[in-house]
Amino acid sequence: MKQSRRSGRIQRHYRRMHRAGGLNLVSLMDIFTILVFFLMVNSSDVKVLQNTADVPLPTSTSELAAEDTLTVQVSGGVILVQGREVARVEGIEATDINIGGLAQELAYRRSLRTDSTESGYEVTIMAGRDTDYRLLRKIMQTCVDEDYRQVRLAVEAEVRNG
Repeated sequence: MKQSRRSGRIQRHYRRMHRAGGLNLVSLMDIFTILVFFLMVNSSDVKVLQNTADVPLPTSTSELAAEDTLTVQVSGGVILVQGREVARVEGIEATDINIGGLAQELAYRRSLRTDSTESGYEVTIMAGRDTDYRLLRKIMQTCVDEDYRQVRLAVEAEVRNG
């Protein structure tokens, strides 16, 4: 039997409409590309120092972003350099000018460096609001004596743009 033109067109249309559909991934790939680009752009301008919950930092505002430097942290009665314990606060005498374990660690880290600078090396000190000023002063003096003369104090900052 011969089919009419109309019935042939209807059958072809019916076959096209009812065949297995495919998933169009072009739109999905576009969305993920935009998302990845957005995350890369927005995460590159933030410098994050590792902070523990038991070090409540003071707040400040700044127009410049922080730089990566050697970090000295006072946390829970210990002094840490880059997360490694170097001294205990209770072992520091009131008459001490420098902190022995901190001085040894800073001297060791200075000996590993190949660059030399007249203004001294950079160090960031992280200490909570409740840290005794005399202890903080001893830490800063130890850093300066070991040629880490560019001392920064870590704070919770609100970076202003313009």
